[in-house]
Amino acid sequence: MGHREDLLAGAVRCLREKGYARTTARDIVAASGANLASIGYHYGSTQALLNAAVFQAMEDFGAEIDQVMRADADLAGPTAERFERFWAHVIDSFRANPGLWQATFEMFSVAQHDSDIRAAVAEGIEGGRALWAHALYDPEADAAGQGVGQAVTRAVGSFYQALFSGVLVQWLIDPDRAPSAADLAAALRAITTQLCED
Repeated sequence: MGHREDLLAGAVRCLREKGYARTTARDIVAASGANLASIGYHYGSTQALLNAAVFQAMEDFGAEIDQVMRADADLAGPTAERFERFWAHVIDSFRANPGLWQATFEMFSVAQHDSDIRAAVAEGIEGGRALWAHALYDPEADAAGQGVGQAVTRAVGSFYQALFSGVLVQWLIDPDRAPSAADLAAALRAITTQLCED
């Protein structure tokens, strides 16, 4: 790897260990083996490098989720079981990488004052919608046995994106009382049962 790639890998490592706000340029240099001047040369600033690291980490998470869902496709079981297995994996990631996930929320604050970051975060959220819809919803297998429109698929992705963000906040703020994957699956069953009865 070159210095640019080393810096990015080092910044991702620092995000996982220290979070966005507590990571300094010197931390990244120590983690990457590069030098301070190379941050400015390759990224312009430490903040730009950290922003790139957050996006890289989210891209890595998306690839990891895709891998999990591909492996899960071979496992038998009802949709609710797949839902629970999926969320168990996501929650494991929250537990293992709290600094990284905290960094995503810190990025939201940065995005309010930086239009380029705001646009990149918005694209990331839109990509998240597509990821959740692909991972947890089959538009070709709705209750009527017919495919549904793109708007409904996007709405389902938006629902899961909102659920993801809300569950993440609970795990970051109060992990002892945050919902487990089993809790989420039980809630989904209860909600869908009630909706079907109405």
